[in-house]
Amino acid sequence: MENQVDVTAQRDGVVVDIAADTGQAVQKGDLLAKLDDRELLSDREVAEQKLDSIDADVKNWEAELKVLQSDLERAQKMWEAHIISKEVYEHTQYNALADQYELLRERKNYLSQQAAVHSLDLELQKTQIVAPFDGVIARRYLRVGQRVEAGTRLFWVTAVSPLRVRFTLPERFVQKVHPGDSVTVSSLDPQASIHSARIIQVSPVVDPASDTIEILAEIPGAPNDLRPGMKTNVRIRDVR
Repeated sequence: MENQVDVTAQRDGVVVDIAADTGQAVQKGDLLAKLDDRELLSDREVAEQKLDSIDADVKNWEAELKVLQSDLERAQKMWEAHIISKEVYEHTQYNALADQYELLRERKNYLSQQAAVHSLDLELQKTQIVAPFDGVIARRYLRVGQRVEAGTRLFWVTAVSPLRVRFTLPERFVQKVHPGDSVTVSSLDPQASIHSARIIQVSPVVDPASDTIEILAEIPGAPNDLRPGMKTNVRIRDVR
């Protein structure tokens, strides 16, 4: 049976809280555990303050550039009227151009710092261990105070509905089974109930090691006698 996954840590850290335990039903996005985020929160606060400072610098350069552009327009008219020398006019031009470059630099600094804040936000999200889909906690591997590394297995989460079963067929069935076809599924118990399922995926390639194709079928509802991880009997319709 399918629809189960190991939830792993996406960053190094120390577990400070566990919000879910084995057997607990969860919904997608529910908090399962939390890693220590104090250092990241401090770093983000500093980065946010620096972003605000750069934003103020951008506004200051924008205001100054408006003043210099106004001075440049006035200087141009005065130069055309032979009131000031060309050197004075060109000096005003250079000042305005220098401010344009400063404004461009600060705007790039702002975008760079904005990206740094966003990066810290993503790292903060990684301290929140959440359920990847609706299901139940099949196993918990972590404990409070444990130091984990990125990739460490934390929870085993499994869906309970709809159930999916993955199986293989000999390659001679390549052109004989298709998405939408019906199959039946039951546990290995000889007295088990038989459940209908529908093929939702047929592998487009043949495994050269086993000369088989992989099939994925979905069982509607939540049969009480089937559980994720179980071995099952799968029967397909008679095909020639």
